[in-house]
Amino acid sequence: MCTVVIDVPHRAGEPVRLLAVRDEDRDRPWRGLGAWWPERPGVLGVRDDRAGGAWLAVDPDAGRLAVLLNREDLSARRDDEVVSRGSIPLDAVGAGIPDAPRTRGFNLVEVDADGAHLVEWDGLIARRTTLAPGTHMIAHHAVDDPGTPRIARWLEAFRDAGLAEGSEWWMPWLDVVEASTVDPSASVLRRDEHDGHVLESLLVCAATIGPAGVELSQATPAEPGTWDDGLIEGLRHGIHPLSSDDAGAGSRATASPRTAQ
Repeated sequence: MCTVVIDVPHRAGEPVRLLAVRDEDRDRPWRGLGAWWPERPGVLGVRDDRAGGAWLAVDPDAGRLAVLLNREDLSARRDDEVVSRGSIPLDAVGAGIPDAPRTRGFNLVEVDADGAHLVEWDGLIARRTTLAPGTHMIAHHAVDDPGTPRIARWLEAFRDAGLAEGSEWWMPWLDVVEASTVDPSASVLRRDEHDGHVLESLLVCAATIGPAGVELSQATPAEPGTWDDGLIEGLRHGIHPLSSDDAGAGSRATASPRTAQ
């Protein structure tokens, strides 16, 4: 059900660092980071081709990033009373999301140069909280929720690992991701059956959001839900600093459509 690891700096002017893992049905077509929404000029994101929305969205000029994680919906609304969650990250980096979204429940991580927030929507009540300085994990419940096995098992390991200097700041965190695969029940890279569907980790994104702008790289595992060293090379040679030119041209920041083979 997706995982986000995020480090909020203690000192003003330092960037937020974020590692996001997308879990989805491997047969559901999607596209890597690109300018897939001409009606939203300047916005890039990871697109879900079936519903047309985003899992992760970025407005490089505004220095905003948002990433979506599913959450249990506690409302009694019928399926014909709700819409896809995919518009939420796109709205979040734009004009903002409504107080009572017409979607099923979600967690939304919003990041800009001033810090990060978590929006929790359970279909009944929306809560928006500021993430305190430090390293946190978010999945399908509250931030740093010890009831989530991968958070209970690995949050302190991410905190202890810290961040490396330079552009490969994410390497210590990837070491933890690799180590987590020893226990499939608590692994950050996952293969879960949920509501009759098999969800697998399909994409890893590393992002830096700060006063200097947004940098983002992405990598796909050779086999969904499993670790391979190609993830390191993928992040190392993936997307780099983003700008509105990337969104306008859909060039350097645009990956080829990814569908099941």
